[in-house]
This record gives sequence, C-alpha cells and structure tokens, in this order.
Amino acid sequence: MAKNIQSLERAAAMLRLLAGGERRLGLSDIASSLGLAKGTAHGILRTLQAEGFVEQDAASGRYQLGAELLRLGNSYLDIHELRARALVWTDDLARSSGESVYLGVLHQQGVLIVHHVFRPDESRQVLEVGAMHPLHSTALGKVLCAYDPVAHSEVVEVERKEFTPRTVTGLDEFESVLDLTRARGWASDVEETWDGVASVAAPIHDRRRMPVGAVGITGAVERVCAAGELRNELVAAVRDCARAVSRDLGAGRF
Repeated sequence: MAKNIQSLERAAAMLRLLAGGERRLGLSDIASSLGLAKGTAHGILRTLQAEGFVEQDAASGRYQLGAELLRLGNSYLDIHELRARALVWTDDLARSSGESVYLGVLHQQGVLIVHHVFRPDESRQVLEVGAMHPLHSTALGKVLCAYDPVAHSEVVEVERKEFTPRTVTGLDEFESVLDLTRARGWASDVEETWDGVASVAAPIHDRRRMPVGAVGITGAVERVCAAGELRNELVAAVRDCARAVSRDLGAGRF
C-alpha cells in the first residue's frame, strides 16, 4: 500500500485548524496545536500562502484561510448546482433526441464532463463523467470558447491538435468559427474530433448572465445530420435545454 505524503497531511491538518476557529492563529499556536516544530510549520505556511490558500495579517503576523480556498469552494458548488439543475432537462433531451447528452465546464484548458446521460437504447455505452474533451474541436468546447473569455484566452495560447482532416487548427479560421457560434447561439462538431461522430452544443448562463457551462448531444453522423447538415430539430432541442437550465440557474428569459 502506498504511503501518504507527510507534508500534504500536515498542510491539510493546518487548513482544517485554520477553518475550525473564528480568530486568526499565530505561528506558535499552529505549531503547538499540530505538534510541529516552528520551522516546519512556518515552511508549510509559506507554501500555502504563496499558493493563496493562507493569508497573513500584516499587523499581527497571524494566519487565516486565503481567498483561493473560497474560489475553489465556489467552483465546486457551482458545478454541483449546475449538474443538479440540469438533471431533469438533460434526461428529457436524451429522450427527445435519442442521443447521448453531455454537460461540460471549463477545466485546465479543456472541457470537463460533469454529467452524461446515455443514449436511450440497449447499446453498450461507457460513462464519461470526469473525462476531458478538447476545447477547440468539440461543440462543447467551442461554445465555452465563444462565450467565456477565460476559455478563449486558454485555447488561443495552446497548440490546437488536428484530430481529423476536418479539425480547425488555424487561429484566424478558429476565430471565425467562434464568431459564427456567437451569431447563431450554438456550436457544431461534425467529425472534427472523432470520425463518424457529430455533436451540437449550446451555452448555459447563470443569474449574472455569465457562461457557466455547455450542454450538447453527440451521436453518429448519419443520425445527427441530414444531407450533410445538423438536423434542425436537434439544434432546437439542444438550445431549448440550455435555455431551460439557464432559467433554473436564475438567468431569466432570453
């Protein structure tokens, strides 16, 4: 069995200690509470402070939890609220479209799949919750890049890999794709990431009208497309689903 990393255990204990009280704690208080030498405790605190997990009061020299922990906590809550609000609507979308439904959010220069509804048939399928999809080639990723400035900045700074001959990798052409996505309110991926697979996705907004994710369907080209184009009824169903989830998140009617 692999051993736990002692320094991480100590850092976790330190964060729990700081989270457990209402007042700031000094170095001596932290060291004695955790049974650590002052030098060891100070080294861990400096690292946590550099990462934004701990802040030090300039006047007293005491420590408290930092803003980065709050940001991470809010991110966790946002993702789970998004998933909770989307459950019923994504189930309905899978039933009406007959295809797999994915809910994705921006994470580490990619699309993190946070919810996946299987295609409603008897075929063998693999759950993809937790999987990472590329930003530049998937419908979910294009939606995030079109509406989220952070996603946009991340995708333009990295190499855009060519997955198939249809993948758009050039920056000017990609920007044109994003312009089209914003103009029509949805994005497509027709064999740009996987041969024989097509997708359509639309953005989800929160009560501040900020983009918090994207929802889309994915299936075989011959089912999702007709005469070389995405089927209009599927595009409309995806957009309706995205609007419904957005309204549940407080975005209002749009």
